[in-house]
Amino acid sequence: MFQTQSLRLSDQHRKSHLWRGIVSITLIEGRDLKAMDSNGLSDPYVKFRLGHQKYKSKIMPKTLNPQWREQFDFHLYEEKGGVIDITAWDRDAGKRDDFIGRCQVDLSSLSREQTHKLELQLEEGEGHLVLLVTLTASATVSISDLSVHSLEDQKERGEILKRYSPLRIFNNIKDVGFLQVKVIRAEGLMAADVTGKSDPFCVVELNNDRLLTHTVYKNLNPEWNKVFTFNIKDIHSVLEVTVYDEDRDRSADFLGRVAIPLLSIQNGEQKAYVLKNKQLTGPTKGVIYLEIDVIFNAVKASLRTLIPKEQKYIEEENRLSKQLLLRNFVRTKRCVMVLVNAAYYVNGCFDWDSPPRSLAAFVVGSHCPAPPLLFIRFSDLSSSSLWL
Repeated sequence: MFQTQSLRLSDQHRKSHLWRGIVSITLIEGRDLKAMDSNGLSDPYVKFRLGHQKYKSKIMPKTLNPQWREQFDFHLYEEKGGVIDITAWDRDAGKRDDFIGRCQVDLSSLSREQTHKLELQLEEGEGHLVLLVTLTASATVSISDLSVHSLEDQKERGEILKRYSPLRIFNNIKDVGFLQVKVIRAEGLMAADVTGKSDPFCVVELNNDRLLTHTVYKNLNPEWNKVFTFNIKDIHSVLEVTVYDEDRDRSADFLGRVAIPLLSIQNGEQKAYVLKNKQLTGPTKGVIYLEIDVIFNAVKASLRTLIPKEQKYIEEENRLSKQLLLRNFVRTKRCVMVLVNAAYYVNGCFDWDSPPRSLAAFVVGSHCPAPPLLFIRFSDLSSSSLWL
């Protein structure tokens, strides 16, 4: 009875977009996969499935140790999270793809608000898959997070200050400090949908730790009121907060990003940050309001600078998006219009619409070698002729 009621609630959440959380998966690499082709290699790709949600990675040709570095987000409609089924395949053109192996991730065994690095052995096959998995709570706990985890609680702040005091330099040397990020709201975001609205959500990243807010639907001025906490491993790291527009059937559209070096943060100040483009070279539309606190052990931080910087596994790709299509369409349209106008200008020269211009074109043409001259003549919309 309880299970039936839970499934019914999950269906209601799914239909109304009321998901309970997000699981982010970064497919990093495969190791020592089984060779499925006659050349001793494979063309591997990976499929993910959680309930009705499915994703497929890109194909990596001719390798047994593929490097994907792709990221996928699933919505969680059940309290326990469920099990993600993962299968690896070898792409065969013109034939049925070969099965390489399978593994699973039981989300109920993973703690939330934390990034887990998993090395999973492929069953029914050979090799391993390396993943980063992060579970983020949904909007139902966002407001309570803002009050419960706030460093405004002097007792909690005192405990954290004590943990990173100068006297504790030998207690977990890799734990340099504590970062708290309040993602409060955004204003004046770009409209990514045909309705003139967006469905914005935030991704907060510190190195390989990646957490998400809930989505605020049909809104250009969303309020998230979400608090994130991170353990700092390198005080020279840069905090990145990116705003996306959620698309149910496609990859999320980029709306803007801010990058904030930890050493530049002024504790406890709510600030409005202008959103920038992907390359952080110029502003885009909108601002985001953040309040950030950094507490760290200066001695540990100094020692950490002697250790090589942590490799960031998550690499952003130029995926197909509505904005990219629109920009390319506008750019192509401009190029076509330039060519059309040039063609009409050349056509006018040889139709003697302007005798001085046509005479000049005749003189230039008679003194230039024939091969370099390539003229396209458009007489009218109903008929056209090609001059070579």
